[in-house]
Amino acid sequence: MKNILFILLFSGFVMAQQNPPTTVKYVDLKKYVGLWYEFAKIPNSFQDQCVKNTTAKYTLTDDGEIKVTNSCIDEDGEEDAADGVVRVVDKKSNAKLEVSFVSFFGWRPFWGDYWIIGLDENYQWAIVGTPNRKYGWVLSRTQKLDKVTSDKIFQIIKDQGYNPNSFKISPNNPS
Repeated sequence: MKNILFILLFSGFVMAQQNPPTTVKYVDLKKYVGLWYEFAKIPNSFQDQCVKNTTAKYTLTDDGEIKVTNSCIDEDGEEDAADGVVRVVDKKSNAKLEVSFVSFFGWRPFWGDYWIIGLDENYQWAIVGTPNRKYGWVLSRTQKLDKVTSDKIFQIIKDQGYNPNSFKISPNNPS
């Protein structure tokens, strides 16, 4: 009986790995860059210090590189910021990206998946996920989203195979 249970659990794990979320068909990076507010996220250890006002600012440089600055307010009321770079993995869609916030003399040994799995046609909100669904974020151009928009986003999250209850709304205080 234990062997059957193990096989079923392992098969479910393998199936989840073989069935990653679906990215959007195309992302216009010139429209995507700019300031995004974190509306919700799956809590993670690398953002534990953030207690409110989490943002991501993407900048497209003249040479085509994408820079990102993630910032938030920590529990001491101080701004915590991290600078990184973004690289496009799937140049046909621009929807599969990777980000790195660690650099050793210009060498970046660590990259994290950043898949755009939901995107408003006017680039007012985005859903970012990873192939294993361990991480996820909802980004918005505004600090708040109305209920209709929020419900639509969480339906997409569910349709993409995520547990919507894994996402926690991020505290934002309008300036």
